[in-house]
Amino acid sequence: MLISSPLASIPVVILGLVLFVIVIGLTWVGMRLGTRVDGKRRSATTVSGDPKAPGAAAADTDHPDDDVNGAIVPAVLGLLALLLGFTFALAVDRFETRRGLVLEEANAIGTAYLQTQILPDPHRARLSALLTRYTDNRIALAEGPSPEQQQRQLGENDQIINDIWSATLAGFDSIKQYDVSSTFVSSINAVIDLDTSRKTGRMAHVPEEVFWMLIIYVLIAAFIIGYIIRTQASFYLSCVMNLLVVMSLMLIMDIDRPASGGIRESQLPMKLLSQSMREQSRAGFDRWRTPPAVQPVSR
Repeated sequence: MLISSPLASIPVVILGLVLFVIVIGLTWVGMRLGTRVDGKRRSATTVSGDPKAPGAAAADTDHPDDDVNGAIVPAVLGLLALLLGFTFALAVDRFETRRGLVLEEANAIGTAYLQTQILPDPHRARLSALLTRYTDNRIALAEGPSPEQQQRQLGENDQIINDIWSATLAGFDSIKQYDVSSTFVSSINAVIDLDTSRKTGRMAHVPEEVFWMLIIYVLIAAFIIGYIIRTQASFYLSCVMNLLVVMSLMLIMDIDRPASGGIRESQLPMKLLSQSMREQSRAGFDRWRTPPAVQPVSR
């Protein structure tokens, strides 16, 4: 769901509480209406002033509509479970895609960081610092900042990407005579490509129309169930069932909110990468490198 959409702008907890109250109210209204209709039906079949009349006995027997009503509830609940299951599968599929992209991007950045150590200074130091900044920026974006902070960090993200490519072009000139230069450029390209993939993955949601239809269906189902039940105990049981349905729907919505929801893809691979890049000295990569031979000065 887009940030500007009505559903996405409402916190999941508040939306769930409001929906649960409305569902309980519709169940109560349905039960009261069903009880009134059933009372009128029995009154119509009862002979006034003669409790032993044949009509009075007919009032105590099952009405033909009772069988139909008994079949409607399983059908309504079965279809509701089917819709919730399909929507849950869609949301989880997008969640797994986002989580997989985190690990893929961490691997790509780590490879690019190692490839950067081939460059001579100052290109190596500049590009290494940019990759570290980029990793921290990606972690901050995934932590669910406010919309204002998110816009600022997205702008910083785009600027870092431009700086990384500029530093790559500058560093490429120093190693373009070597075969490894193409591999180095490819590793940087992979980082840039995954930047777009992760942004696109976080914008891929279950269509909002699906959630609206689910909400409408839950409300209609609550009214139908209330219309069929007759006792106070049945009403309490229906409240428990409605609570479970609303909780399931809110869980799906929460999974589908990568920026504002409580269930988010783990950023542990990116955090471990950032810690590794900061703790490992770039000088450690040079401990076995042979220094370039000093050319004799011609006289």
